[in-house]
Amino acid sequence: MAYDIKLADRVRAFLSEVPKIDIEEKEMFGVLNFLVNGKTCVCIRADHLMLRFDPALHEQLSESIGYEPMYLKGKIYKGYCYMHSEGFRTQREFVSLIQLCLDYNTIVKKTKRKK
Repeated sequence: MAYDIKLADRVRAFLSEVPKIDIEEKEMFGVLNFLVNGKTCVCIRADHLMLRFDPALHEQLSESIGYEPMYLKGKIYKGYCYMHSEGFRTQREFVSLIQLCLDYNTIVKKTKRKK
């Protein structure tokens, strides 16, 4: 799997500074997945981020520079998107995007594993 190591380090460094969260990294579905408290929070695919955020913010985020929708079975998968590097060039933009994911992570339920 190919992903941007510098971007992974950037996410890793940011998340390591967030208090009271459990962080796990998993390579799955062709991405490096950062799970926070057992739930997908943000992923890295190639040189861009895959964000998991509150679906209610979908329209707002879709207007951002660097935004690319995520599709599942031919339909836009709300609450998930790809963000290309032009969407997080500054530290402020980067922090804002990761914080959206962290905020949603606190309210989303953990997916039950199939037996």
